[in-house]
Amino acid sequence: MELGHGIDRREFLVGAGAALGGLLLPRALRADERLALPEATRRALESSGFVYISPLRSGGEESRCHGEVWYFFDEGDVVIVTGSDTWKARAVANGRDRARIWVGDYGRVRLGEESFRAGPSFEARVSAAGDRETFDRLLASFGQKYPAEWDKWKPRFESGYGDGSRIVLRYRPVAA
Repeated sequence: MELGHGIDRREFLVGAGAALGGLLLPRALRADERLALPEATRRALESSGFVYISPLRSGGEESRCHGEVWYFFDEGDVVIVTGSDTWKARAVANGRDRARIWVGDYGRVRLGEESFRAGPSFEARVSAAGDRETFDRLLASFGQKYPAEWDKWKPRFESGYGDGSRIVLRYRPVAA
């Protein structure tokens, strides 16, 4: 049966199916890309005070920068606030959207000291999370998680977020 414009029913259905698949496939691939973290890693993320983050270069190797940071475990993602001029923020701005994350408190990283590598780890895809709702949830979480230092840091995070000198980054676990 011809539907007009020289297209029959079969051609229409095939074309419609291809168009619909083109719309849905990228979403399905993004959903499948998310990594289900091992239970021990999830437990560590729910209880630890720190994560150690290293942006990955385009070839997959780690940058030389590793640092412990405060974080918020939000909907299965690691969310941080960082200066907009830090190496983590610059890596994202330069298109490096992958990072490796270790979970636990291993003290400050010193040259040659890499005890954090003993902790649970995973690769993540990083993106800027600019919405105010995420930032507000992060502030509430940090207030509970880091009460001893929160009076000092909350105003800095709020003013920095307001003037753009601090940004929120979201790290979503993905398969390596």
